[in-house]
Parts: sequence; C-alpha cells; structure tokens
Amino acid sequence: MKSLAIAFAAAAALAGTLTPAVAQDTKEQFFPLLVYRTGPYAPNGTPWANGKQDYIKLVNSQGGINGVKIAFEECETGYATDKGVECYERLKSRPGVAVFDPQSTGITFALTDKAPSDKIPLITLGYGLSASQDGNVFKWNFPLMGSYWTGADILVQHIAKREGGLDKLKGKKIALVYHDSPFGKEPIPLLQERAKLHGFELSLIPVTAPGVEQKSAWLQVRQQRPDYVMLWGWGVMNSTALKEAVATGYPRDKMYGVWWAGAEPDVKDVGANAKGYHALALNTAGTQPKVIQDILKNVHDKGQGTGPRDEVGQVLYTRGVIIQMLTIEAVKRAQERFGKGKVMTGEQVRWGMENLALDQKKLDALGFAGVLRPISTSCQDHMGSTWARIHTWDGAKWGEMSDWYQADDSLLKPMVKAAADKYAGEKKITRRSAEDCGS
Repeated sequence: MKSLAIAFAAAAALAGTLTPAVAQDTKEQFFPLLVYRTGPYAPNGTPWANGKQDYIKLVNSQGGINGVKIAFEECETGYATDKGVECYERLKSRPGVAVFDPQSTGITFALTDKAPSDKIPLITLGYGLSASQDGNVFKWNFPLMGSYWTGADILVQHIAKREGGLDKLKGKKIALVYHDSPFGKEPIPLLQERAKLHGFELSLIPVTAPGVEQKSAWLQVRQQRPDYVMLWGWGVMNSTALKEAVATGYPRDKMYGVWWAGAEPDVKDVGANAKGYHALALNTAGTQPKVIQDILKNVHDKGQGTGPRDEVGQVLYTRGVIIQMLTIEAVKRAQERFGKGKVMTGEQVRWGMENLALDQKKLDALGFAGVLRPISTSCQDHMGSTWARIHTWDGAKWGEMSDWYQADDSLLKPMVKAAADKYAGEKKITRRSAEDCGS
C-alpha cells in the first residue's frame, strides 16, 4: 500500500507540472508555457503564469486569433536552467509552436544559442540579455519593454532627481544588493558606467540564490552606510531583504527595487514595515483596466480562472497578461503578412514580433488603456519601449506612482552595440543585411 501511495503521489506530481489544456493539431497555434509554481520563486512565478493562461482563455472565448484557437501546455522549471532547457527541448517540436517565454534570465542565456537553429523566437519582457535589444545581432531575442540596463538607468535618473540633479550624485554611495546569477549581474555594467560619469561610489553585494540567508549582505550594508540601496532580487529574496533592512535599521525609503522586486508577494509579509520602499514599474496594477474586467467577466465568472480571483489585476498577474497579449499580437501581425486565420510558424511570428506597432489607439482597443506605453519594434530595436515608472509601497498596497522616465539612449545605444558586437565576434555572427531585415 505504501508503494502504491508513493506511485500515486509521483503521478500526481507529474500531472501537476503540465496543464492538459487542449489537444494539439495543426489547426491550433501552440504556446509552450514555461512556469515555476514550485520552489522559492513560486510566489512570484505563479501569478505571472496565471495571467498568461487567463489571457489565452479570454482570447479563445472571443474566437481565438482571427479564428485560430490557441493550444497551450505548461512545463515546470522550478526556475532551474537545466529544467528550462529540458522543457524547451520537449515542447519545441509541437505542431503550431510559435514562441517561447523562458521566464528566467538563466534559461534565456541557455536558449539564445538554440533559437536561431530551431527558428523559434524568445520573448523576454523586462529580462534576459540587455544587449539583445540589438536585433541586427540577436535576430531571435525580443527583450520587449525594457532590459536591466534600461531599468538601472532609470533608477539612477530617479535618484538623481531626488538629489537635485545628476551632478549631485558625486560622492554618494549606492549599493547594489543582487541575486548572484546572470539576472542579478546584468545591471552592473550600466551602473559602473553611470558611476564613472557622475562620481558616485558603487558597492556590489551579491546574495547567494535563492536568497533566504542575507545576514552577511546586510552587515555590509550596515558597515558601508550607503545613501541608497538598489535591490535586484526575485522571489523569496525580496521579502527577506526587506526584513533584513528592518532588522539593521536601513531606511526603506532609500531602497529601490527592480521591476521583479516590486509586486505584492515581495512586500505583503513585511507589511507596514516596508512602508516607503520603492520599485520600478513596467505596468500598472488593479482591476480597473478593461482587459482585467473582461478576464473577470469572461473567464473567472464562468469558473475557468487559472488561479484565485483576488490575484487578478495584481502587478505580476497583469505583467503575465501583457506578455501573452504581446505574443498574440505578434501572431496577428504575422498573419497580416503571411495569411489571416492561419497557424503561424516560429519564423513568421519572429517577423511579427519584429514589426509590432502598438500605438495608444491599438492598446486602448485591446483594453490596455493606461496599463503600459505604446510599443514599436524594428530590425534594429527589439525592445520597442524604454520607459518605466517608480511606485511606492504605502504599507498596505502599491500606491504613489512617479511620472514616466525614459532610459538615456545616448548612454545605452553605444553600450548595446559594443556588447552585441562582442557577442557577434565570439559566436562568429555577421550583422544582418538590409535585405535580411526586410525578410
């Protein structure tokens, strides 16, 4: 009986890694959904994944993508790079596969070499390789809406504004408390460049993943007494950092998180003690947007919601909705060129993703008024938008929101090109021709 129970438990665990959503055939557009609903990153990964599923269900309830129904299947990665690669290899050959969202910078690094030969684009909204904004080298990578370089640049701009100007940063101390992984290390080159330009002292304080033990890191913060702390964390690391800041007496209103450290799971366990903490915001939150109301009405009210109703509209849930919307809009864009109402290939969707043109009128029509800024991509620019805001935790909810900031292209473009050229040299990649850009 014990062996039988173990067997049943194992089967249940395996079933939990997949979503037996729909059957696959060539008449359906297939979206592989890499997720992490288990492990130390699950509190953040789960609402992100739920938002993506619910948007697919909403689009299917409205007839699909110009009549093409969407199929999907989840694969659990636990945020582990090796498991992410396994999921990719297992799902990449499914009929109708269009694009992968790795949901991890580490997995993105591993798949960047695979995508060109497999001819499957990678959407890495707000994460991944900062240099992949350069579509002339990174043909298959799309860091839509921002990279860690744009995010770090905007934080420096915001801190400078708080101090009275960029010249006032001279002599200041800024500490980067970061997840010791490719994700956490990405903003370092930009911050080092800004430190040289403006004369502030940059201190790098790594935190071993997953980040449940940070006492030594915050001992360094206490000893160094930086004027500001930037938090580049994910999952359990974020709430742990805030608790350590409370314990060491570091003021939360001098702390600024990346947009993956600025959601409800990051602060809810700290509550009022996190009051004043700031973080980057790529999107708004709340249930007011029409798209969120549509999901509540057409998905949750019909008992088809993927997760709890009260998470609908939260920061990461909404970001999941945005990611899936942009992916579906890339398919629609591809259909405009290659055949409306047809299942698109990875190559065709790559073209659609490279030719996105979502102005405010289009976003409003999709129900995303006020949720995000317009996005327009090209062969040269695979990011499409370099804007973000700062929001602040008021002790009970995310409240005050700054004006929009745009990352400084005069600083970023040379850095992106230099990094892309270096990558191209290492991988023996030739920059794309004008003819290739039009194909």
